[in-house]
Amino acid sequence: ATNVKVNEVDFDPSYVARLIPKVEWKVVKTVADQLGEMHIPRLPEEVPSDYSENVQFLKLAHRALLEVDVVEGTLICPETGREFPISNGIPNMLVNEGE
Repeated sequence: ATNVKVNEVDFDPSYVARLIPKVEWKVVKTVADQLGEMHIPRLPEEVPSDYSENVQFLKLAHRALLEVDVVEGTLICPETGREFPISNGIPNMLVNEGE
């Protein structure tokens, strides 16, 4: 990411707890690690079993999922290595014919 923006969002623990089962945590962790601790504090390797009551974990997840936006950068497909540019926060995921 060449430009990352952090937006303060009101913390709602019940909302974040409902999001957790819907995300692939390993992917969230990988992206957070790539962005660095300057933007997102170190996330645990796995979702704790008590995540819905674990306020410290929910605050970390809230930061990673709701407050950090990649404005400019590149999204790389882990399977093909294909790069998709991100401009103004929107990834261009169109593939040219023949790719």
